[in-house]
Amino acid sequence: MVDVFEEVEEQLRSDRYQTWASRYLPWAGGGLLAALIVALGAWGYQQYIQGGVEKASQTYAAGLDSLAHGDRDQAFNQFGQAAASSAPAYRALGLMQQAGIRAAQQRAADAVSLLDQAAKAAPNPIIGDVARLESAYLLLDTASLAEIEDRLKPLTSKTDSPYNALAREAVAMAKLRAGQAAAARSDFVVLSLLPNVPDNVRQRARAAMALIDGGAPGGVDAIVKQALILPPAPLPQPGAAMAGPPDQSQEQQAPPTGQAPDGGATQ
Repeated sequence: MVDVFEEVEEQLRSDRYQTWASRYLPWAGGGLLAALIVALGAWGYQQYIQGGVEKASQTYAAGLDSLAHGDRDQAFNQFGQAAASSAPAYRALGLMQQAGIRAAQQRAADAVSLLDQAAKAAPNPIIGDVARLESAYLLLDTASLAEIEDRLKPLTSKTDSPYNALAREAVAMAKLRAGQAAAARSDFVVLSLLPNVPDNVRQRARAAMALIDGGAPGGVDAIVKQALILPPAPLPQPGAAMAGPPDQSQEQQAPPTGQAPDGGATQ
């Protein structure tokens, strides 16, 4: 009799397991399938991104090579391919290199437009701030003081920006251009005293103060023209931009956009 009860209980237990399995296993299997699909999707997306980065890197390097050989048109197209990629860093840098070419061709409005696009596309402030600074340099002799201040506010408002001093210098020069000599001199005094200002910027600030104090009639134009011929801030490479800001204590060694890596202007 005991064996009969045990057999019946075993049968009931088996029926319960089968009922549980038929009710819940499809859901469990569906969850595992969904997780697998998500994992495969994430892997595929990473592969797509990595492929985009590699392709953008190749076209960007080809653009630099064409620029070094004086083929601006070919370089412009290759930088455009990098700018159209899915890699944000190369997208911004490609636009900035295109802007450098347009600036060298005396097409300042086109260059500024490209730099504005680069600032928006930049994946981090290091790249974006360079684009903003270069656009301000291009506009320094034509734009209003208010526009220059607005463009450079993201840099002048951040004391930890590696381009803070250069941005403040550009604003001071814009004030000179607008006839605000006293306000500009105050800015130059600050630049000459701040401890983390690059030596070349400090020297220019002292020279500007001397010109203002001396009342030289051509002083304003001389300072503004000096700013316009200064090499732009170093153009960061994607890896360097991710690693951190450049050392401001050194002179700017990177070639300006629109110039060959050897320092000579492209043809």
